[in-house]
Formats: sequence, C-alpha cells, structure tokens
Amino acid sequence: MISRNISRRTFATNLLSGAFALGLATASTLPAAAQAGKTPEKTPDKAVLMLNWYVYGEHAPFILGLKKGYYAEEGIDLDIQEGRGSAVTIQAVGAGTATFGLADIGVMIKAVAKGAPVKTIGVLLQRTPGAVVAPEGKINGPKDLPGKTIMFTPGDAVTPIWPLYLKKLGIPEGAVKMVAADAQAKLNAVVNNQADGLIGFTTEQGARLPDIMNKPVTMLRYTDAGVNLVSLGIVANTDTLTKRADMVKRFMRATTRAVEEAEKNPKAAIDILMEAYPKIGLPDAQLRSLQYSQALYRASDDKSTRPFRMNPALMDESLEILTQYGGLDPSARSKAQDYFTLEFLP
Repeated sequence: MISRNISRRTFATNLLSGAFALGLATASTLPAAAQAGKTPEKTPDKAVLMLNWYVYGEHAPFILGLKKGYYAEEGIDLDIQEGRGSAVTIQAVGAGTATFGLADIGVMIKAVAKGAPVKTIGVLLQRTPGAVVAPEGKINGPKDLPGKTIMFTPGDAVTPIWPLYLKKLGIPEGAVKMVAADAQAKLNAVVNNQADGLIGFTTEQGARLPDIMNKPVTMLRYTDAGVNLVSLGIVANTDTLTKRADMVKRFMRATTRAVEEAEKNPKAAIDILMEAYPKIGLPDAQLRSLQYSQALYRASDDKSTRPFRMNPALMDESLEILTQYGGLDPSARSKAQDYFTLEFLP
C-alpha cells in the first residue's frame, strides 16, 4: 500500500517536472517580447528618399524629420540621398532604385508623357521659385532687362518658362542677351561681373549669392509677373503606390509633420541641418533658402491649408504652360489626375 502511494507520487512528480522542463525549453526558443507577453516588434520598412540636388537649406525639413525620429516612429528606416537634378531623381524613382524623390513636377510631367511610371503624391512648392537674380544695382526691376546679359542653364526647370515671363512683361525675347552655361559657370559669371544676372531659383542662387558676393541681390520673381507653375513635390513609382500603399501613407504623414515643424521654427530646422551637414557652410544663406522655400508652400497666402495639398486647378494651369512653353506634347496634356494624387496625405 505504501509502495503504491510512493509510486503514484513519483509518477506525478516526474510528470510535473517533465512539463516544467518542456515549458522552459519552449520559452527559451521564443523572442523576449513574446516571453514578456508583448507583440514582437515589426521590422521597419526600408525606403530611400533622393533629393533633387546636393543638400542645402530647402531640404532642412527632411533632415529634421530623420534626425527627430519622425520616420522611425512611422516604422520607416529612411535613407536620404543627395540628387543631381530632378531628371536624374525621377529616373531613379522610375527604375526603383529610389523609393521616393523630391523633384520638379514640370520635369516629372514630361517624363510621365514619355512613359516614366511615376506620379506626385504631394506638391511642396506650389509656386515656382524661378527668378532673375542679379547683384543689387545691376538690375533694379523688369524695365531694366532690355540690353542686359543674363546667364541660363539649358535643360533646367525654369529656363523654358523664360519666354512666358518676358511675354507677361511685354519685353521682346531678343531684347535680352542670353548666354548658356552650366550651373557653376553661370554663378561664376555673375560673381566675376561678366554678366548682369542669371536665371535661377530664389531658394538656391537667390539665397547664396548675397553671402558669396557680400552684397544684396535683386530678385525678379516669375510669380510677380503672374507666372503660375508648380515646382518641387514628392514623386513615387506607381508600383510602389499600389504594392506599398500603407508605407507611402506613413511616409507622407512623417514628412508632413517634419515640414510643419520646420515652418514653426525655421532656425531650429537649419541648426539640425548644419549639424548633420556642416560642410555646406553659409548658415545664413541656408536659412534664407528655407524661408524662401516656405513662402512658396501654398498657391495663396492662406496658411490654413496643410503642406502638400494642392488644388487640381493649379496642375491644370501648369499643364497648359508646359504645353505652350515647356515642350510638353499637346497629346500628353491629358488630365491633372494623371500626374498627381492626394490619397496618401494625412
């Protein structure tokens, strides 16, 4: 009788010990989060954002969003890469080597017309930064343009609209001497007093020239003459929009947050930029670049509209300008919705 009870107790003890040992073995194979009763962390989505050019002040919001962890909070492991012009950035997005691109929408439209599988998911600069930039005293206003020597870069985003700008001013094209050069030679010609001004961007040459020349500049903005054309926006591959829609939404949520934060405190955004890219130098010029860019975020002065949201009518107007002056084939004029969507914005 005693031996039977011992036998039963021994069997029960062995059974419990075996179960405990099995439990330990099973627990040791589980991730720590699961052992603690937590949901295992999801691996972040990798994404690449290629900029339109080398990093400068205009790009501060994206660097801010990366450094403050806005993309990480949305489950995105973002790599920001410098660009070499909007056409190159759009090509990279179309080929899938970049997930997103910051690029000129006019350049994108012409690329789409030739078959590039891309679309803009938000327009950041809803007015063009195109302008004639000249050292103060060289050109005081549009009436001074006739007879002046102006540098330009063939194939950039703003030179094709030059004839429209002159038309708006009532100035014949032949009245201004135009000299072609690459971006650096164009700048050097103005700095060395070999030209009166250049066609460029308020956000780039307009922001840097005052510090380079140590004197103020005059900017004749295209927008002041009534030239309404969209500029920089976020571009994505149409395949990405279909297959990774949730990630695209999270990316635009983080990016919108970063842009709005930089709007609240541009100086703080530039401080973050300069810490990340100290070699770009000229902190005052970088701040001007960002502020000039922020002035173009909306087609009107209504600050209540969140960044990237654009009235489709503005795209229609841009398409009309590109058809008449930008080399866009009239057969590709199509509808604004063929080139952009708002569905991924927060």
